Amino acid sequence: MRLRFLQTVSIARSSETCRIQAARSSSLIKLLLCTAMALVFAAPSTSKTSVIPKQPIRVMTYNIHHGEGTDGKIDLNRIAEVIMSSKADIVALQEVDRGVERTTRRDLVAELAELTKMNFAFGKNIDYQGGDYGNAVLSRFRVLKYENRHYKMIRDGEQRGLLQVVLQVEGKHLVFLNTHLDYRRDDAERLSNVDEIEQVLRQYKGLPFILCGDFNDTPDSPMHRKMEEFLIDCWSRAGKGEGLSFSSTQPQKRIDYVFVNKRKGVAPVSALVAASNASDHLPVVVEFKFP
Repeated sequence: MRLRFLQTVSIARSSETCRIQAARSSSLIKLLLCTAMALVFAAPSTSKTSVIPKQPIRVMTYNIHHGEGTDGKIDLNRIAEVIMSSKADIVALQEVDRGVERTTRRDLVAELAELTKMNFAFGKNIDYQGGDYGNAVLSRFRVLKYENRHYKMIRDGEQRGLLQVVLQVEGKHLVFLNTHLDYRRDDAERLSNVDEIEQVLRQYKGLPFILCGDFNDTPDSPMHRKMEEFLIDCWSRAGKGEGLSFSSTQPQKRIDYVFVNKRKGVAPVSALVAASNASDHLPVVVEFKFP
């Protein structure tokens, strides 16, 4: 009898324990359901407040005069300081030496890449003093590929080129182009180069692109008018003042430009000319809103 009594008590206690556990489980399930429903209903407002706006990107175009400043000294640290102080994300450099005698056989773009902690691409246009001379790009974004196209020069003179770099920016591709056009007074060579630029840009249809460089011509020129037929001059859209970039000691001309395609996408929001004595040109910096 005592054994049967104890068994009955044990069964009763087990049943009570089960009921308590079941009640606790039911309460926990209800709590979880309520929490989940609260999160579901709160999701729209949470997502609105937690979205981080995409950061703008800064682009610089800079003719560095092989690193020679207005004092006649070659100082890449000065060039690097100009780039870093501007907080530029992508930089188009013109007049860059690699292994050239006048710059003691140094690789200027590799040194600048190291100083600024950026990736780089180089486009050789001519052999010069035992080395290479051309244009370069520095970028904090990944360089996916690059190509340098030599223009079909219509007369004797320095070979010019168009460096094309495809970058990965926020998971998307951005085409960044850098050039340095002919300096002679008549427009023939520059206008011919513009035709080739337009042909090249057609290859990147559907992709956003930014074109930078020293165009050796002013905003009232036939070259500039032809460029504006298919591109936007970012200084005209986002800059204030005349945007004079040459020379760095007495700026009298606007010949350094940043252009962008007319389709919606990459949009210039501000532009400035930075002061510096690190070259005979001043750097032009444009900030873009990237889609």
